Amino acid sequence: MKFVQIIDFETERLEEMQQVLEEAGQRNADRTGGPTHSMLLKDRDRPNRYLALIEFESFEEAMRNSDDPETSRMAERLDSLSTGERVFTNCDVLDVRDLK
Repeated sequence: MKFVQIIDFETERLEEMQQVLEEAGQRNADRTGGPTHSMLLKDRDRPNRYLALIEFESFEEAMRNSDDPETSRMAERLDSLSTGERVFTNCDVLDVRDLK
């Protein structure tokens, strides 16, 4: 079953965060496992609040990714760029549909 982790965070340094995420995406491109899709959302009602949706093939694959030392280093860099604490929500994907 596909799995999505939602990361709710605030930052005033979005461009720097995007650079960290871009570097992580390049590292993951040549290895098996890891995230399969990502989406970054900006809250229109609360400035500097964002939601990142990260999709994996399974919960188990997400946990393997979380255990990777490179993921830990990336998380530390993202923490330093965030204001406040990041909130993680773990979701099993029950249904996906293309509407158009």
